[in-house]
Amino acid sequence: MPTIHLTTFVAAPPERVFDLARSVDLHRKSMAHTDEQAIAGTTSGLIGLDETVTWKAKHLMKNRVLKTRVTAMTRPLSFTDEMVEGVFRSMKHEHYFKKIDNGTLQIDLFYFESPFGVLGKLVNQLYLSQYMKNLLEMRNQMIKEYAESDKWKFILDK
Repeated sequence: MPTIHLTTFVAAPPERVFDLARSVDLHRKSMAHTDEQAIAGTTSGLIGLDETVTWKAKHLMKNRVLKTRVTAMTRPLSFTDEMVEGVFRSMKHEHYFKKIDNGTLQIDLFYFESPFGVLGKLVNQLYLSQYMKNLLEMRNQMIKEYAESDKWKFILDK
């Protein structure tokens, strides 16, 4: 099963970074290039424990639908979302937020398993792992941009 491990430094308090990472609205903005839309479940605001969101987006030249549920949450230290329905065989995203002297380390552990057995494993190695890493990095850069400026107020102070 491929695993993506990212660590992003954010010069902001963990509570802010944690909430921005849970924001359906900010996620949608970070994935605007895929025309990502929240179509069911929690479709705006902050997603919470045991809540679901269903996303529709264009990835790899095809419209895809992915439903995830937040299965664990300890504010502001961590939360986990897992695929309920979608194109992967399985998908789990663990988000961790570690307070350090000058901000927060945002740590992502993203696990996924493609369908189609050996062919799926080959696609992971040749393309999909890097594609997913790039998406996560884009998302984290937007969280960083909003958290380190006054933009976070437009997301969290609604």
